[in-house]
Amino acid sequence: MGLVGSILVLLVAGCAPAVGRIDNPAEGSDPTPILRTEDNRRIGLDQLIADLADVQVAYVGERHTHPAHHAAQLAVLDGLYTINPNITVAMEMFDVTYQPVLDRWSAGKLTEAELLRQTHWYANWKYDFDLYREILLFVRKHRIRLVGINIPFHIPSKISVGGLDSLRPPDAAYLPETVDLDHPEHRSYVERIYRRHHPMLKGREDFESFYAAQAVWEDAMAEAIARHLDRGRMLVLVGNGHIVRKFGIPDRALSRTGAPFRTVLPVSAEDPPDPEAGDYLWYFLPNSPLEAERCLDKQYICQIDESIRAPRASEIFSFPPTPLFYLPIGSARHRLNTIYGKYRLTYNNI
Repeated sequence: MGLVGSILVLLVAGCAPAVGRIDNPAEGSDPTPILRTEDNRRIGLDQLIADLADVQVAYVGERHTHPAHHAAQLAVLDGLYTINPNITVAMEMFDVTYQPVLDRWSAGKLTEAELLRQTHWYANWKYDFDLYREILLFVRKHRIRLVGINIPFHIPSKISVGGLDSLRPPDAAYLPETVDLDHPEHRSYVERIYRRHHPMLKGREDFESFYAAQAVWEDAMAEAIARHLDRGRMLVLVGNGHIVRKFGIPDRALSRTGAPFRTVLPVSAEDPPDPEAGDYLWYFLPNSPLEAERCLDKQYICQIDESIRAPRASEIFSFPPTPLFYLPIGSARHRLNTIYGKYRLTYNNI
């Protein structure tokens, strides 16, 4: 991606404040992995879809490299489309200049190879296309409107090293009409992460420029959502860092549209709780053996069998997206063996 250095990559890739474990249900209950934070109630996928169908804009986050998060996004898209096919999919993975290409994809006029080439996928987004293939194939199959909401990828990096005033007119033309630089909670959130990592960010010693880049990024995507939002529904697929606590894109889009929304944040069951992180917290298995091993000093015993590598997205999508990636947190001896790609994780609740 090459946005504004390692720290912003971490933000978008899901380096949001850690969010948490669902309390254990009563003995003998049927645990589900989605927590609705409004009433602290566990719900299933069907109820999540029904809830999201009641609002005009639904945000589903991701940790970019986590295949299960993309399977969850696909499950939500499938559910919302089934209820009402008048839906737009808005994706962070494409910037606004590629809209004509995305229109051709939605119309079924491009092959996968043509989409990758014409959107410069591996020059811009860079993440393995396998992670997003099934979502985009669903869009093309059903002729769903697809919109890119990102600002051209080189612009935030320029702002972070030179400030807003350093942009030349061709780049400045992509700036949103308004940029909120004064949101105290968002500023504090970005600054905490920046202070932990800024020694690694050569040329980005000025926090104000760095924060301006982040704020422009959020407001540009919020403005793109407002521009494309009509009377239909919209599903927005972005990194967790853009929707956590809603002060990134969601609240900024709301101020432009007034359209009601809800946020779904995929999280790891090993993270400490933050009920303010999103409207729904969707719990998943760790993405890699290294993450799984961190469970050893938590409430779970994680045993790794077979190979110790992260699965490819194509392997993940060969399974149903639900309930394969649910992490049951149930009664005292609840146990689940889950085939995850080509290695097996065994969870024992103790």
